[in-house]
Parts: sequence; C-alpha cells; structure tokens
Amino acid sequence: MHYGHALTFGTFLTPSARDPGQVVSLATRAEELGFDLVTIQDHPYQPAHLDAWTLLTWLAGRTRRVTLAPGVLNLPLRAPAVLAGAAASLDRLSGGRLALALGAGAFWKAIGAMGGRTLSPGESVAALSEAIDLIRARWDVTGEGPVRLHGEHYHVDGAARGPAPAHDVPLWLGAAKPRMLRLLGEKADGWVVTHQLLRPGQLAQGNRRIDEAAVAAGRDPREIRRLLNVSGDFLGGPGEKWVEELLPLVVDDGVGTFILMTDDAETLERFAGEVAPALREAVERELPGAFPRPLRRAAVRARRREGIAYDDLPETLAETAIEPGDVGYAEVRSTYLRGGAPGLVLRPGTEEEVAEALAFARAHPHLPLSLRSGGHGISGRSTNDGGIVLDVSRLDSIDVVDPARRRVHIGPGARWMDVAAALAPHGLALTSGDYGGVGVGGLATAGGLGFLAREHGLTIDHLRAVRMVLADGSVVRASDHENPDLFWAVRGAGANFGIVTSFEFEADEVGDVGWAQLVFDASDTAGLLHRWGAAQEAAPRDVTSFLLVSPPRRGRPPMAHLMAMVDTADPETILDRLRPLAEIGPLYDQSVVLTSYASVMANASPDAHDGRGEPVTRSAFAEHITPEFAADAERLIRGGAVYFFQIRSVGGAVADVPPDATAYAHRSANFSVTTFGVDRRRVDAAWDRLAEHVDGLYLSFETDTRPERLADAFPPATLRRLRELKAAYDPDNVFRDNFNITPSTTKEPTHA
Repeated sequence: MHYGHALTFGTFLTPSARDPGQVVSLATRAEELGFDLVTIQDHPYQPAHLDAWTLLTWLAGRTRRVTLAPGVLNLPLRAPAVLAGAAASLDRLSGGRLALALGAGAFWKAIGAMGGRTLSPGESVAALSEAIDLIRARWDVTGEGPVRLHGEHYHVDGAARGPAPAHDVPLWLGAAKPRMLRLLGEKADGWVVTHQLLRPGQLAQGNRRIDEAAVAAGRDPREIRRLLNVSGDFLGGPGEKWVEELLPLVVDDGVGTFILMTDDAETLERFAGEVAPALREAVERELPGAFPRPLRRAAVRARRREGIAYDDLPETLAETAIEPGDVGYAEVRSTYLRGGAPGLVLRPGTEEEVAEALAFARAHPHLPLSLRSGGHGISGRSTNDGGIVLDVSRLDSIDVVDPARRRVHIGPGARWMDVAAALAPHGLALTSGDYGGVGVGGLATAGGLGFLAREHGLTIDHLRAVRMVLADGSVVRASDHENPDLFWAVRGAGANFGIVTSFEFEADEVGDVGWAQLVFDASDTAGLLHRWGAAQEAAPRDVTSFLLVSPPRRGRPPMAHLMAMVDTADPETILDRLRPLAEIGPLYDQSVVLTSYASVMANASPDAHDGRGEPVTRSAFAEHITPEFAADAERLIRGGAVYFFQIRSVGGAVADVPPDATAYAHRSANFSVTTFGVDRRRVDAAWDRLAEHVDGLYLSFETDTRPERLADAFPPATLRRLRELKAAYDPDNVFRDNFNITPSTTKEPTHA
C-alpha cells in the first residue's frame, strides 16, 4: 500500500543539556546535508535534557529551510490552548516550517486539567482528541466567535482565535495502540512510529486500522503521512543494504518519511550521501509517477465552493493557491475596505504562472474573476463571493535597471512604500498616491494622484512600457512603439485589458522634500474650502496638498487635516510655500519637517487586510473650488450622509499632457474630490447636489457601479476608442470586474 507521499528524510536528535551546542550543530548540519526534517525528543522528566519547545524555537532561528517538529510532544504537560498559540507563533516566525507531533505522555503523570493522575488508555485518547479539536479551533481564525470547548478533560470558555499559523501545520500523532490509531485516522495528519518497537506485520496492521478509521470519518487515507523512526542499529551495513531494507517499507507499507535516530554526525552524512538519494531512485523505479500533489485535509476540502475544479489546478499553482479551508484564507479573503469570500485565491509567482492562472479562470466563465495587486483599491473589486481571485502580490520585484536614465522595472505586486524606499538611495522617486500600502498594479493602470503630482504629473505619465498577459493568455509588450493602442488604454483603463506583469517607469530626480501636516478648525467649512482652493491654485507647481474635512462630531466643530508636500530641500522655500496654506483658517496643530519622500510613504500597516462590507464612495473632478461649490460641499459634509470628504490638488504637470494622450482624459481639472459614506442611497442623493460643480470621476475612488458612471469616467471619444480596443483585446469580456468597458459591436480593429 502506497499513499502517494513524496519521500522525505528527517533526523531525530537528543536534546542533551550537557552539550547544547552539539545538538544545534547536528540540526544545522542536517539542513546542510539536505534532510527535510529535524525532530527533537520531548522527555522533560529527563534532567539531562533541554526543553524541546525552547530548543525548537532556537533552531528555528539557526536554520532556514528544514521543517522542525517535536518527536513527539508530551501533551499532558502542555495546555493545548496555550500550545496552539505557541505553535502558530513559531510557525510564523520560522516561515511556515513547523510540524506539530503529539503524544499521550506515556512516561509521565497527567497534570493540570487532568487532575494530577495517570489516565487510562481510553482517557488518554479522549484527552488527545479534545486537544486536537482545541488546537485546530484556535488556529481557525475564520470561525465565528471565541473558542469554547467543554470536554471531559479540557474546558475552555471564550479563548481568542489566533494567531493563525503561516501554513497548514500538520498534526502528527505518536501512536501504537488500536484506540489511538483510530483517533489518528479520524483527526490527525501523520503517524509517527519507531520501527524497533514494532512487531512483524504491525506496521501493516496499524495502517489498516488508520485507513478504516479515516474512511469511516469521511477522510481519504492518503491525507495521512506515515513517518518511521529508524536507527543505525536497525540499518547497519553498507548503503545498498540500507536501501534494500527500507524500500519495502515504502512500497508495501506506505512509509513517506524516514527519520534517522542518531546523534552522530558521521552517520548523518553517510545516510544523506549513500542512502537517501539511492532510496529515492529506487522508489521512483518501483513507483513511477506515484507522487501527485499533496492531498488537502477533508476538513479543508469540505469548505470548497461549488463550481470550481480545484483538482484541475496546474501543479505550479496548487502549492501557493489558497482555498476557504486553508489557514491563510483569513488573510486573503478581504481587501483594505471590502469584505469577501472567494472560492479560490491564485497567487502566481511568474509571468508564465499568471498565464496559467488566467487559463484556469477562463475555464470557469460562470464565476467572478477579480484581479488583485496590493488589495487596497477602493473601486477595484479585488475580491468576490465564491469566485476566483488572481493575486499578483508575489510579483513584487523592484529593479533600478539604469539609474542614469532613471529607468525602473517594477512588478505589479510591489507596494509603493517599498518602491519609494528602493528608489531613495538613487535620488529618485515616483509619485504614487498617499498610502504606501497600495499595490503598484492597480494604481499604475488607473492614474496615480500623489503628493508630487503638480510637479511631476501622474504615475501613469512616467510609464514607458508594460509587459502584460492578455485575455487569450498571450504575453505582449506595450509602449509608444509596440502595441501603442494597448499602451494608450493601459494608462487609465488597464484593468479592462489584461494583467500587467511588469512596469517600466522613468522615475524623477527627487531629493528631500518639505512635508507639512496642518489641522484646522473648519467651523467655517465653505470659507476654508474656498480659501484653500484659491491658495493651492496660486501656489507654484512644487506644492501639492490634499485637504480632508471631517464632519462635526459630539459637539466638536468640523476639522480639516491638510497634508502638503513641497518638492524642495530648501527650508526657507518650504516655509514660504506653506504660508498661504497655513492662513486658510484657525490652526489647531501643525507639523513641518524636512524629510525624504520615502519616509512620507512609509505609512502602511503590515497587517493583512480585513475589510468588512462594501465601501460606499463617490468621486469627481472640479476645475475650481468656487464659493458655490464650497457652500454645497459644506452642506454635504454637515448633512450626516458622509464621514469622509477629501479634495486632492492636481493640475500643474498633470495638465501638460494632452487629454487624448492616455485613457485618463480629465487633464484640465485642478482638483479631485472624493467622499465616503455608509448608505448608498443617502450618499448618492447628497452627492447629486454637487453635480453642477463637478465633472468626470477618478476610477480608483468611485464605487458606484451603475453603467452611467463609465460616461463620467471617460469622455465620449475616449470611451468609444476603449470599446473598440476591448473588442480586439478582450472580445469575450474576461476582464469585467472593475468598471467594465464592454466590447464594441460596431468596429473591431486589427490586433496590433
């Protein structure tokens, strides 16, 4: 019986307290020799032993690749609820390299919740079963509410869920007795047993018990890895003899992992050099093609969504894909502001894998397809319910290929704070919104209204070429000279035309900048808005400011927060530029510093996105902040329908680009206006009263998905050209999730 597990090798080390450096040296040497696993005995009643968990933590910091596991952990001495948090923490710290092997503690009296007495075999099984449930419940951060368990041996009432491990930590059991083997088949991921302690035929008998219990529990026996501890005494003799002895254990008894029990470096080296490679070759000869991708646990498969052919995923995508039952799902299901429950998140790491992921998505035309780079986008969906998310966050390279020509290649999954940090040593920068956590892919295909916009233009104005995967899976390069129509469309409407896998930018020379944050009393909201608009329009191009006005709350007046960047390192010039802005209203607080652009953009949280619900926003452009606009904006802010109102200054260098040069056509506007609320109907009704003062909209800030918003986003000639190009590049409308431009039915130009 073979279970389809690729053959791996580990070592079983004694945690000797007499020479701690020796066990650490053996573990690191095992990694160097190519071993896959290092296990540590957990016998705390041995006075000459180091604590296994402490040692594993130390080894996690001294190794980089090898999986670490206790062999096995004495569960009665480890409170499961606490152990779950410790294991998840170590797994995250080690980069997903922990396996948790548990045992009933045969040589130790049960203590704590177990009443300080030795448990019967049946009680030990029940206690271990409860512990497994408790550990997995704490790891399941997608579960509702706190963890509660009222068992015979463990009582937990309201334990917090999390932290989640970095990967689906396998739970192995050290077991030999029938009841323990049945529990293993029902709930565990691996069987750890020592060959010397087995009677002839006991391995096959144990497999049968495990398999029967697994099937009865609705599981596939192939979910359970079989790990066998072997010692030098058992092996003995030349390497060929070892292979001859071990091969039947793989072929006939399904062993997937051999763990060498030794504290001798020479034995480790001999096993790694003579036995492991020869045994792998022998197994491949005996069982050619018998190692399919690892099988996800039944509990994970049970959470799969209907209509997705999960088992058809290409091998290159399966390892990094995340399903609803996976431990990493909570970190990828939602975006910065929007909650979601996708059926599958694909995370390609290469351009070829992007094409494979897209092909898989195209085989599911009935499902939503969402594209994600940083997952911050307000308008960009980036998630869905039951569909596929194609997440390019792993394509996050940042390469300054030619500092003299200021040429930079950036992957779509890079975040702008990391881009700014990478460019800063070269004296370069790219304007890029106001939040460093935004992904490059979404912003650099929509526009890019940042703190350097008036001086240096939009982000897309610095784009010189892209590589992208089109709807049919082909890969093209687009620039002013290659596929120029596509390059035109990508700059302002890129989400409709393909998946950009690499951006080539020409960065700007930017040194230190002036950075100001001013807080105003906005009781005279209309007056403050009008005065700020006038001061900003009159300011030189090296000044770009954003104004955020919050409504009155709990008896406090409206507040205005102004953020301004002055693109110069001269303190006197900075203060001179800021003075008119500081005089627009009564100041509550002020901060002005000379700093780097990178430090301003280093403002993002490292936490995973955990958005809830649906953001409700409206967006538009304004030529000027007139008194009439300011008065209606004050009524909007004070009316209770919105909680966030921001105006960003544009104009300047943005307006130097002809409106038909890119799909972003609103070049003459001096201001971009955005508001947030919680009720779509109320927000729309309040926003409509501003309609006579504004025009157009910025795709990245608009969540109203009604078709007429396309006419706001793109002037008639621009939209007509986009529809014609859509018919050429995406006639089946594969990319339809974000401000969908439907293909034209009247003209289909030749594919450039």
